[in-house]
Amino acid sequence: MKIKNLLSVIFALAISASTYAQANLLNSKTPDEIGKKTAAQLISDNDKPLPYGYVHDRDVLMGKTIWEFIDLDERINFPLYYPIDTAFVGKERRSLFDVLVKNIKNGKITEVYGDDYFNTKKTFKDMASSFTYIDTTDAGKDEINNYYDDYKSGAKVLDPQYINKKELDASYISGYRIKGFWYFDKRQGELKYRLLALCPVTPEARDAGNEKADVIDLFWVYFPTVRDILHESKAFNDKNSAMPITFDHLLNSRRFNGQIYKEENVYGDREIQQYMKDNSQNQLLESERVKEKIRSFESDMWNY
Repeated sequence: MKIKNLLSVIFALAISASTYAQANLLNSKTPDEIGKKTAAQLISDNDKPLPYGYVHDRDVLMGKTIWEFIDLDERINFPLYYPIDTAFVGKERRSLFDVLVKNIKNGKITEVYGDDYFNTKKTFKDMASSFTYIDTTDAGKDEINNYYDDYKSGAKVLDPQYINKKELDASYISGYRIKGFWYFDKRQGELKYRLLALCPVTPEARDAGNEKADVIDLFWVYFPTVRDILHESKAFNDKNSAMPITFDHLLNSRRFNGQIYKEENVYGDREIQQYMKDNSQNQLLESERVKEKIRSFESDMWNY
């Protein structure tokens, strides 16, 4: 009986490996056939994100909403950042930012908001100025002033070399803010985490490339509504490229490092930097204190 169970587990892993690996890579006769699934694969391909279990409000003994910042300069967070240049990688490899923006543009992601409390909805049209910046260079302004009448009448058209255009892309993303809920499930007797929203943090397009530029919260996406899309998109697995990790799995399993910058509190959910001013070390210590406070609740449950 044990051998039969072992074989069934191995068979399941083999199926999952074939599902996650780049389809038809070893059997393709031409590059165009890479990524195309066979008829048998299409029939058996019913891969979906693991659904969340239902949690009744009465089963939540303790809950706390936490906001964290994921710094993309940290090596452990690189799978969320790269690739930043898609010209030299396959079509199946994209950064998390590219996946989100592409699906906002094509209308597959609709639950996009301007704040982390989901009060104001946003469309890509509303955010267009943040993604693209077009301006006339100083030389172009001089050109227009010198031949103002010609440009006004339409006799001359401004040369593209006098136009400065910046596009916001994945290379300018500095990090992600995430909002999640830690809760103790008294029915199962364990501490759990549920990711609620995520937000790219970046300078606006006009300030792209300026290291001293202020960064903004670009948009907030309600995470449960984008799980299917993030499950179809894969992050790079450095240990085994035949089994990439889905962005949904990566985020839900917390395979990243995030620093707590805010917890819900009586002071209007103020951030740590608002009451620990001008002292980065104390801010980090306060972040760890909040983290330990949540962890300690679970361990205290089993101490009498």
